[in-house]
Amino acid sequence: MAEQDTPVFQIQRVYLKDLSLEQPNSPAILLEQQQPSVDIQLAVQAENVADGIFEICVVATVQTKIEDKTVFLVEAKQAGIFEIRNVPEEQMGAVIGVACPQIIYPYLRASVADTITRAGFPPVHLAEINFQAMYEQQQAAQAEAANATAQ
Repeated sequence: MAEQDTPVFQIQRVYLKDLSLEQPNSPAILLEQQQPSVDIQLAVQAENVADGIFEICVVATVQTKIEDKTVFLVEAKQAGIFEIRNVPEEQMGAVIGVACPQIIYPYLRASVADTITRAGFPPVHLAEINFQAMYEQQQAAQAEAANATAQ
């Protein structure tokens, strides 16, 4: 009986789920001498795909522009399949929102930098992310929204 209640956390697979690169204004934009602005957006998605099996995705969107023209746009979704069982309900959010993305994120960083380099640009290295702080901010925002709705 004790074995059935033992918490389980296993990585089944880490994979690149989706990747796109767009250079809508090439080749003309490549002749520009200005430094482009860089906008980076990150998100975490989670889906329960079977009993105790979760797909966690970390999504990055990197867009560079010169004035209002896009130099390049990279969208990447790095995913992992995790077996998570017998973890207390109050800890599941942190496991899914912190532990899993921390495992996946280095793969995403490498995929994004490699794609941008292969496109002929200097690599954009995504900064390290504190997923614990990101998760806590999301929880606080959800609690605030729930309080606003309840009033």
